[in-house]
Amino acid sequence: MSATTTNTPSPVDAARAAVDLSVLNTALLGTWPEARQHSRDLSARPEMQRDDSLAMAEHRERVLGQLKLLVADGQVHAAFPKSVGGGENHGANIAGFEELVTADPSMQIKAGVQWGLFGSAVMHLGTEEHHKKWLPGIMSLEIPGVFAMTETGHGSDVASIGTTATYDPATEEFIVNTPFRGAWKDYLGNAAKHGIAGVLFAQLITNNVNHGVHAFYIDIRDAEGNFLPGVGGEDDGQKGGLNGIDNGRLHFSNVRIPRTNLLNRYGDVAADGTYSSPIASPGRRFFTMLGTLVQGRVSLDGAATAASAVALQIAIIYGTQRRQFNAASETDEEVLLDYQRHQRRLIPLLAQTYAQNFAHDRLLVKFDGVFSGKHDTDDDRQDLETLAAALKSLSTWNALDTIQEAREACGGAGFLTENRLTGLRADLDVYVTFEGDNTVLLQLVAKRLLGDYARKFKGAGGADLAKFAVGQAADRAFHGSGLRRLGQNVADLGSVARSVGHVREENEQRQLLTDRVETMIGEVAGRLRPAAKLDKAAAAELFNTQQNELIEAARAHAELLQWESFTDALAGITDPGTHTVVTWLRDLFGLSLIEKHAAWYLINGRLSPARAQAVTAYIDRLVARLRPHALDLVNAFGYTQDHLRAKVTSGAERERQDEARAYYRDLRASGAAPVDEKTLIKKQR
Repeated sequence: MSATTTNTPSPVDAARAAVDLSVLNTALLGTWPEARQHSRDLSARPEMQRDDSLAMAEHRERVLGQLKLLVADGQVHAAFPKSVGGGENHGANIAGFEELVTADPSMQIKAGVQWGLFGSAVMHLGTEEHHKKWLPGIMSLEIPGVFAMTETGHGSDVASIGTTATYDPATEEFIVNTPFRGAWKDYLGNAAKHGIAGVLFAQLITNNVNHGVHAFYIDIRDAEGNFLPGVGGEDDGQKGGLNGIDNGRLHFSNVRIPRTNLLNRYGDVAADGTYSSPIASPGRRFFTMLGTLVQGRVSLDGAATAASAVALQIAIIYGTQRRQFNAASETDEEVLLDYQRHQRRLIPLLAQTYAQNFAHDRLLVKFDGVFSGKHDTDDDRQDLETLAAALKSLSTWNALDTIQEAREACGGAGFLTENRLTGLRADLDVYVTFEGDNTVLLQLVAKRLLGDYARKFKGAGGADLAKFAVGQAADRAFHGSGLRRLGQNVADLGSVARSVGHVREENEQRQLLTDRVETMIGEVAGRLRPAAKLDKAAAAELFNTQQNELIEAARAHAELLQWESFTDALAGITDPGTHTVVTWLRDLFGLSLIEKHAAWYLINGRLSPARAQAVTAYIDRLVARLRPHALDLVNAFGYTQDHLRAKVTSGAERERQDEARAYYRDLRASGAAPVDEKTLIKKQR
């Protein structure tokens, strides 16, 4: 439920609206501002930043050195148990970690592999004995590690991985094998060179029973960096981005590891080979184990949002300084951001990034509640997994779109490495498939939405179902016959102004966005209802026919979550001028979603043509209204030139433009300026 807005300040006249940077920056920093600022200070240090002149091998060594600096700083240990020197502060850990993307995404992701995946797997899947044995070395980087889950043949489908760990009671060891090429562990950070151990995910087999995927601690290299007997691997080599990380492949042939190397919090094997688990259901056990590693998706959502903010700050600063074409003046060229199309391509993305920022803070609070134990029920964990999957998908996709648009908006300057955007685009590319392919993650979200929908009617009697069916029929009649559109047209009396008055209302936006999600899920659920009576193959075929609609419904759900988060955050901004400007930005985000899906709203009778036109007309007005505040809105993110590190934001572009304008002004004043040929032609006429 969205927060009420009854105590929010009254709107300020548009001409007097102004942003208080301090107030807005505080809102954007979220629940853990100290941790974010600490990491930003760290990222501003030159030795922590990416050096684009380095070749791949040199880049890898620089990043390894940066991880040692992170160890010395200590903040990356914030989530680990206090018993081994950590802080048990899960929210602050992620908030600080994701800000490292502004220094070098390679450094951030390699740190995430070491402490967010490898270390966290030992922490969450292991016991106190494992913590004492391995976590101190992992935290200090004495044990650089690998998170060996993904296989060449299985990425998102972890349950179907091919690597096996078969228990031998005679020696009390597991025997690890990759039985075919597709079972090789692949794309693993630290695997090509630096990793000496890893957490390996494999099918646990004991007494000829496969108990499914479990995690094992395994040594892979000796002190000299050579593979141990039975372990082999390859370097993934040059990639499309993140080349400061030594990604590689690993394979295993009859590698024996002690029984006690099984990370046995959720499943154990006794000396005689007897398997036991506190979770009886194999499926629930599997999802519980993977659920403990959700922080990867959480941090990617935040890092993608931070990268989007940096890209927009670069492009908007440049857009306020670069001049092109004479339009309103005979002498001065126009600033790029004064062109409507330039505003339209960047300012809605700014609204999107604000929405992501506020939604991410809500996700982070949820994550901290679960992992601190304050709110750690099965429902809380399911909510966290669903929220993380939904938001990570949208924010990483949007980051690529935002960075690319920012690059194009900077023209040729945006294509230069010195202006950061091409490097950010390349490095962020893989975020859309990190920690689960986005399309697969949205399918997970859709299944949860379907489950929630089904539970609404669990145990419902015939009268309840009949009432629902009548309601559905009436809804179809109302929307499908055009009665809703007719009602809107009558209310608006053909007036665009009246139409605007409706669509800009907070409750109207909420209703439109919510209705789309509920309608899409309800329609898919109705089509899938026969699946319960079909055999497995037929049911799977039926489900497959609805996959696209399910994913679109999940995307709509994620967009609604972002809008609700934006609205909740807006209610907490009490400075009148800032509240007014950010309200425009929230409205721009909501109406941009409605405009993007206008075809759906028109086809399904949710909007009249007049109101659909009004949405676009009002977006144009909002964009123009926000133009004078664009610099303040990006500066409120709080990133400095030490984080942007783009020459076009250093002031050099403004100096060039001022120099050119001064030159032509002095030339005109001197009387020596050549006469334009067009002027002579006009005089002759």
